[in-house]
Amino acid sequence: MHGDPGEAESKLILLRRRSKIVEITCADDLVFALSLSGVCAAFQGNERIAYLNTTAGEVIRSLYFNKANESLITVSVYRDENFASLRCRSTPLEYIRRRQPAAGFALFEGECLKWPGFVEFDDVNSKVLTYSAAAHTYSVWEMRSYGLIYRISDEHVTEIKISPKAMLIIKEREASFVPLRILSIEDGTQVKALSHPLHRTRKVELIELFDEKLLVKQECASMQIVDVKTGATIHVPASEFLAPAAFIFLYNQRRFLTFRHRSVAIWNFRGECVTAFDDHTLWHPDSNMNNIFITTTQDYIISYCKRPEGDERKGGTINISSLLTGKCVGKVAQGEPLHELQDVTTLYYNEQRNALYLGDRNGILRVLAQ
Repeated sequence: MHGDPGEAESKLILLRRRSKIVEITCADDLVFALSLSGVCAAFQGNERIAYLNTTAGEVIRSLYFNKANESLITVSVYRDENFASLRCRSTPLEYIRRRQPAAGFALFEGECLKWPGFVEFDDVNSKVLTYSAAAHTYSVWEMRSYGLIYRISDEHVTEIKISPKAMLIIKEREASFVPLRILSIEDGTQVKALSHPLHRTRKVELIELFDEKLLVKQECASMQIVDVKTGATIHVPASEFLAPAAFIFLYNQRRFLTFRHRSVAIWNFRGECVTAFDDHTLWHPDSNMNNIFITTTQDYIISYCKRPEGDERKGGTINISSLLTGKCVGKVAQGEPLHELQDVTTLYYNEQRNALYLGDRNGILRVLAQ
């Protein structure tokens, strides 16, 4: 981290509709802010240069900056489709800079992405995964050209988890086991098939794959960390590892983050909690991932947090904490020019420009730039 955001200048930018900002993303010199009402605005410097909603009745649900081809992908639903089907659009950044967002093009047009269909963007492997519920088909696409690589058609698949270089295919559980397949993310060839034993009456709370490590947890049971190559299993007692609300792999550290209620912890693949965070109680109890930012090098986490117990001042703080030690190394608190930090709904840190962006429930985007 460079500089102290607490000493930075704050600029206020008003969005067209007064609904809360739910997502912020940056791409080079451009900043995109998405409101709950589905309006997405693009900013360059202090100026709003475009709205990404290109047709009437379009409600944008999420954004993704595609670094592979310097474009912004928007995922939208439309009024004339009863908001039931996802539509994806890719707009090169250059068109947005020219204030021509309508010059983008539709993606995956042949896919039926009606609910519960979905689209998932995989940064680690530079792939896109779509699911057509009507056809029971998962499709894997190349990120740069959006070309189709392969499809997986199986009505018994219940979920797919993406890991570095691999995909975990989770099929419908049997009474005492769950069938699993591990595929190469590049071409869909099978690497391994296995059946993981389960307790018959307990709900499965967690199944994840990281390289050769399979993590499985059932309700009121220990978490199992299974080496899929050797079969060796580590059991983490249920009293020590409670099922998290959210889960993030730290690929550089070969560890993983868990979020439960307002707490964050880091674990290794020996089942040990290696980092507990000081002064890092999240403001929102729902583990909203738009309220945290992890740096590209996975050294720091920036989060919207509650004040320490006993501090009765209004509003929260933006805490910058080390992912290696758990120590708080920086903090942005209320006061001029930030006023009260009690309405923050999303945040994003632009590492290239050393700028912190905060969105709030009033539709205001605050920019703290060095």
